[in-house]
Amino acid sequence: MRPLPRIMVAPNGAYKTKSDHPNLPVTIEETVSSVEEAYHAGADGAHLHLRDTQQCHLLDVAQYRELISEIRKKCRDLYLQITTEAAGLYTSQFQRDLIIELAHPYVSASIAELVRDCQLDHLRQFYENCSALGIVIQHIFYGLDDMQMFQDLVNARVIPADQNTYLFVLGRYSTGQQSKPKDLLPFLRALKKMSDQKTPDWAVCAFGSQETQCLLNAIKNGGKSRIGFENNFLNIDGQVAQSNADRVAELREHLIGLSYV
Repeated sequence: MRPLPRIMVAPNGAYKTKSDHPNLPVTIEETVSSVEEAYHAGADGAHLHLRDTQQCHLLDVAQYRELISEIRKKCRDLYLQITTEAAGLYTSQFQRDLIIELAHPYVSASIAELVRDCQLDHLRQFYENCSALGIVIQHIFYGLDDMQMFQDLVNARVIPADQNTYLFVLGRYSTGQQSKPKDLLPFLRALKKMSDQKTPDWAVCAFGSQETQCLLNAIKNGGKSRIGFENNFLNIDGQVAQSNADRVAELREHLIGLSYV
């Protein structure tokens, strides 16, 4: 299994539009360009969202295949991860069906969304199908309740213990959210108590002007980072970044300064 990338760019997300930032990518062409720029700035992975012609969040197998194919032409070795975020538009069944039909090896999914309205036998079969197809799910944890839900399902042998790739969200999505490096501490404490047989692979995303510091703190503690316009437009000095590549370059510069690259 390929480990999570050290720096995964998240160029757009599900909610923001060009009214939030003129350089937010919303078309496939713009997203490919943004990912390529971030790749050359130091990103070794990309977290991918689709948008429709109205800039609205979209889950679609055919368009995911097109986006992945176009990025592969520019960045052949880049770790590419799809999102299954519902954004209030899609059912849990739709999300699980998309994962299996697309059969892309790297997937991001909220554990709370995956299990919603799903019987345990059906969920167990879903994870068995993922294992058979070589699909690795990075489970999103918005808080400790999500971590406990996940661990209960592992203990019940619904989720295989080797599906132990996580994303810790430092502060739930909210207007004006400002994450702080100390927000990672509860997740780290809970991680030590989880009974996975294998060492977990985890990353952090954060919001606001301390995004860079939060991600540096995660890497210092053995984690990885997800950075970009999905979560934050601000550089460490509080100025608005001009591109996703700017955010990646700033993080990489600080990692070099700390001898982490």
